[in-house]
Amino acid sequence: MNTSITRARFLDVHILQTLPYSNVNRDDLGSPKTVTFGGTTRTRVSSQAWKRPTRKAVEELIGERALRTRRLPMQVSTLLNEERGWPAELAQFAGAQVVISTASKLALDKERDKADQATASLLFLPEDAVGRLADIAEQHRAALEKAIGTKATANKPVLPKDEVHEVLRSRNGSIALFGRMLAEIPGAGVDGAVQVAHAFTTHSTSVQGDFFTAVDDVDQWAQDAGSAHMNTAEFSSGVFYRYATIDLRDLASTVTDPATARELTTAFVSSFISSMPSAKKTSTAPHTIPDLVHVSVRADRPVSYAAAFEKPVSPGEGGWASPSRAALSAYAQKVTVLLGSDALIHRAYAGIDPSALDGLGDRAESFPGLVAGAVDAAWKTEAVAV
Repeated sequence: MNTSITRARFLDVHILQTLPYSNVNRDDLGSPKTVTFGGTTRTRVSSQAWKRPTRKAVEELIGERALRTRRLPMQVSTLLNEERGWPAELAQFAGAQVVISTASKLALDKERDKADQATASLLFLPEDAVGRLADIAEQHRAALEKAIGTKATANKPVLPKDEVHEVLRSRNGSIALFGRMLAEIPGAGVDGAVQVAHAFTTHSTSVQGDFFTAVDDVDQWAQDAGSAHMNTAEFSSGVFYRYATIDLRDLASTVTDPATARELTTAFVSSFISSMPSAKKTSTAPHTIPDLVHVSVRADRPVSYAAAFEKPVSPGEGGWASPSRAALSAYAQKVTVLLGSDALIHRAYAGIDPSALDGLGDRAESFPGLVAGAVDAAWKTEAVAV
């Protein structure tokens, strides 16, 4: 009898979450985003809107921040000027040289003045990159001072290209998970291990308007006292299907330490479950938790269950949440039958419904327990008979 190794490749996370009257992701006109799916209009939350708070939560858990910014030159110059005592003009020149010295297509934004220098493209770097680049400038201060007074050399590279490239290629856990596109610097691109889908309601929805006024607190008793501002805001509500997957192979190729890979996987799944976009939060406080979270670990490919809701769910006596949970479970069971269970390494769920959902595997009592079981299955290699 021969044996082969079954190694987990993808960890899928499926979430059903009820949001009350809210607008957590607005379009360019301030309305809730929508999508037409199954012939009906659904409320939608873009992947970017849910990915950012998830990334911030991940960084909080792992204690490592990454900065997405165009203001790297300004950050370097500010640090040199305000914290290390460099003259403002020299500090600004050093900040520009951080980009010029890459000797690449990475360029400064020509529309900006020297005091607010920025790159033409958006960068994604570990938080300590600014300090490391400032250190390089410190080491080559004499060369910068010599070059700043010569017009012929002011726009030529002064800092060592390889050292600057090393900083711009650096990465941390957040970058390993979410990836980085930086074609201008060789080797700086990172394939993101995480894929996040746009969330959408499991049922048809309609936008609801809210007329509101604001009262001027001064001169309440004036002859023309009344509302100082009137407008209408738009909101929606519903049960959302959320989906994300982690490519464990991609993560392992970027993060070679198994313990770190486990930590990042745990941080992402936990953060994706608990995160919430922040738009209109002060006026709606839509801070619900998921009704249901289902995880599966597969050896073959990621599998979204979005098609479970191509036919919009009809409300039952208790609303849309319970029928949505039933629809997800039924569809997951059909998928397991169609694909077979050979590549399905692990599946489980946790949620508020005490009744069994047979299509989703074993029931976990809590979200932390659910996450721990999935991570254990994701990073364990088993020998199986073939």
